[in-house]
Amino acid sequence: MMVLPPGKWWNLRLADLWPYRELLYFFIWRELKVRYKQTVLGVFWAILQPLLIMVVFSVIFGNFAKLPSDGFPYPIFAYVGLLPWQLFARALSDASQSLVSNQHMVSKIYFPRIFLPTSSVLAGLVDFSIAFVILFGMMAVYGIAPTWRWLALPLLILAALLSAIAVGLWLSAINVKYRDIKYITPFLVQMWLYATPVAYSSALFPEKYRPLLGLNPMAGVVDGFRWALLGQEVNSSPLILVSLVTIAVLLIGGLIYFQNTEQTFADVI
Repeated sequence: MMVLPPGKWWNLRLADLWPYRELLYFFIWRELKVRYKQTVLGVFWAILQPLLIMVVFSVIFGNFAKLPSDGFPYPIFAYVGLLPWQLFARALSDASQSLVSNQHMVSKIYFPRIFLPTSSVLAGLVDFSIAFVILFGMMAVYGIAPTWRWLALPLLILAALLSAIAVGLWLSAINVKYRDIKYITPFLVQMWLYATPVAYSSALFPEKYRPLLGLNPMAGVVDGFRWALLGQEVNSSPLILVSLVTIAVLLIGGLIYFQNTEQTFADVI
């Protein structure tokens, strides 16, 4: 296939990716094999990690700090918030290093480089699906039944993935030129966790200021998960809408920046 030179900065040319779609599937499969190769716990780590964090949050924030949990038992309140957050955090960390980790490929052959951070994000769906199964048991224990709101889950999962892809595109492209991103990303993820209502409820913020919390794209996603899975009655609609707009802006900006710097990756990396 002919490799065309970059067009206008606003022309994303996403249709050009379709002929390479099988390569994306390969990258996802390779990411999964590398992730679980020579591991003791393997896929069980996808269950243990959110469970252990949920226990720590329950002890510190639920028992000692007595943070409100919107009328729900704190363990399941925290676990529902951790599900999309773990998907985002792991995907963001992997995506930010995806180009540098595959520099031998980036510098030698042509393929859509956007597939590398994207595959790192999409591979996280396996861990997410495994951890989600535990939620069914917790809901049965606490007597929480599924409702029609569950129909919104695919859209909320998509929002979490797009959020990770958006930020991952920015960080992976910047990381090619400035390797400090490798050290900044763990700190960024940690601070982002504190800024996201995972361990606490968004209801702690005055309602008139709550939409500002939506400037954090994951704030709306976490609140959306609690609304869909637990039937949370906190008025989160403005927060969620602002988060969706923020995700769209970050994604479009990330695609434009990635495309306009992609031609320099092979030389700089």
